[in-house]
Amino acid sequence: MRWRAVLPWLFAVIGVLLLVLPLIGTPEYVVTLATLMLIYGIAAMALDILVGFTGLVSFAQGAFFGVAAYGVGVATTEMGITNFFAVSGFSVMLAVGLSVIVGLIALRAKGVGFIILTLAINELMWGLAYQWVAVSGGDNGLIGFVRPELFGISLSGTDSFYWFSFGVLAITGALMYLVVRSPFGLALKGIREQPRRMKALGYNVWVYQYMAFIVAAFFAGIAGVLIAYYNEFVGTSILNLAQSTQFLIMTILGGTGTLWGSLLGSGIIVALQNVISNYTMRWEMILGAIYVAVVMWAPEGILGVAQRLLTRRRRGRTAAKGVVEVRPGDEGTPQEGKG
Repeated sequence: MRWRAVLPWLFAVIGVLLLVLPLIGTPEYVVTLATLMLIYGIAAMALDILVGFTGLVSFAQGAFFGVAAYGVGVATTEMGITNFFAVSGFSVMLAVGLSVIVGLIALRAKGVGFIILTLAINELMWGLAYQWVAVSGGDNGLIGFVRPELFGISLSGTDSFYWFSFGVLAITGALMYLVVRSPFGLALKGIREQPRRMKALGYNVWVYQYMAFIVAAFFAGIAGVLIAYYNEFVGTSILNLAQSTQFLIMTILGGTGTLWGSLLGSGIIVALQNVISNYTMRWEMILGAIYVAVVMWAPEGILGVAQRLLTRRRRGRTAAKGVVEVRPGDEGTPQEGKG
């Protein structure tokens, strides 16, 4: 069975398991961690549009994620907006607006220069939140807002907010899948592989990269809204460099260019952080060692390794059956030993 045929069924099974998770007697603590996994998964999948499909390694994803979260806090506590859709729209547009400005600056550079600029902008947003106490609350952050009711259903419960997050993940995941499978997404793949050739074919490479940057920020903003309501608190830590780095690690760990691998990576990272930290105070060192091992021996990520193993197994079965693969152009080639 081909890898592309296996993958949809695999994620369908995982999706069903996630959907029924609160119904099978799962402890509340585990459901809470699963909710966090779903939220981080949205942000990491959005980053994969840049890293895996466009070839842009960005450290600004945490900035868009955090700005949207702050948007929820400011809209509810400072502006007095209570409508969930109004708050969400305001917060996501803050993230998108920031990406419009950041993209104009960062995309003036290429390669390492782009990485450094996105890193610097992320740190700039953290410093702004830390210093602008009147708006951000500084170290104390923003509190005083709670999870809303949606269509008469309160999201204050652990299970209800989990299912809401799951629904948002399903919708945003489907939208991101359509984006990467669209002509726009195919153009991004071409730009990732051969930017000069795509430019020669008439594609405006900069515009496509700029649009991908904004799209990734849009979905990161949605995740930022969820994390604000998840914690019912927004602090400066949500904007620090560690947050952006974590999203990048999730994307690489699951497998860049796979989209759904980022969701797998987020689940693994969230699980490892909470399981290992229960046994040792040096859990960050263990996680660091795992990251190094993945980058050195499995740079294609978990899904990439699985794909490679399945391909090798299929080829082994084909060889065992004595089936010879005929390449195009070999049909009329005389074989050795035959007259």
